[in-house]
Amino acid sequence: MKKNRLFRLLIAVFALALVAAACGGSSAEDEPATTTVPTTEAAGATGSETTEPVAAPLRVAIVAPSAKDDLAFTQSMVDAVNALDRDIELSITDGTFVIEDAAAAIRGYAEDGNDVVIAHGTQFGASLIEIAPDFPDVTFLWGTATDTQGLDNVFAYSPAADEGGYVNGIVAAGISESGIIGVVGPLEAGDAVAYIKGFETGALDGGAKSVNITYTGSFGDVALAAEAAQAHLVNGVDVLTGSAQMVVGAVGVASQNDIPWFGNQANQTSLAPALVVASQVYHWEVILEEMLSLRDAGVLGGQAFEINLANGGLVIEFNPGYDLPEGVRAAADAAIQGIIGGTIDTGF
Repeated sequence: MKKNRLFRLLIAVFALALVAAACGGSSAEDEPATTTVPTTEAAGATGSETTEPVAAPLRVAIVAPSAKDDLAFTQSMVDAVNALDRDIELSITDGTFVIEDAAAAIRGYAEDGNDVVIAHGTQFGASLIEIAPDFPDVTFLWGTATDTQGLDNVFAYSPAADEGGYVNGIVAAGISESGIIGVVGPLEAGDAVAYIKGFETGALDGGAKSVNITYTGSFGDVALAAEAAQAHLVNGVDVLTGSAQMVVGAVGVASQNDIPWFGNQANQTSLAPALVVASQVYHWEVILEEMLSLRDAGVLGGQAFEINLANGGLVIEFNPGYDLPEGVRAAADAAIQGIIGGTIDTGF
């Protein structure tokens, strides 16, 4: 009897050992599939992984009056958003010359749940007064503008365009032989006025005889810009500049007549690689990151921001393919430092 009990006990122990061995020897293919996201801290400290939810991208929409690749106003904002070091899902509605169309797009993006809607046009301010209060959880960015119209979920932004305008004017005077310089402007509004005034002051301070300014009355009419540029040539100008998306027409005239050109808003070298001397480029990302950081902290608007030479939001990008006369680049660098240091008045 004792032997039988002992035998049954040994059999039971042996069976348990087999079960334990089988459990310990299961393969990876038998395990349920699990996707893990390594955290920086865990991977850096121990190499271990921890499961975390993947954050949704920030949904950003841009509504702008001209083409997203206009090498001017709209492209400056598109390039800036793409330059941000953030996970962003970007939507763009461009070519909204009709304010009602822009307003419909702004409202539509807010209704669709976008986190940030950029109303990239001075003319969109009246629409925002009506739209923004209906979407208190959406952050609206509006420019160019220097105030938020009292709206708590609107950030305003603008460029100190006169600063780079002044620098471009100094350089233009340095390369002009006739001393007569032409400017093709759009409407007398927004950053165009600031740029043109700064350019005029810089050119005259740099020794130009006269700066002839023409406003076409349109931000987007390429043909009018071409006509204005042609009229300047008849009057003896040997250097041209301008602002807004319609300057493509003016650059075309400059290129056909071997006239140096100075760009504004975006780098316009590709329009005339041998003749674009320099461009004042808007790097909106400098202040976009500030605004988005405030939004991260729960501040959805109520503040105005400016890009300028001092904070790196405005940059004079020289065309390396254009050979500047001796001393002209040094004069430009001195003007930049003088503006940043407060010793130069741009006239605006």
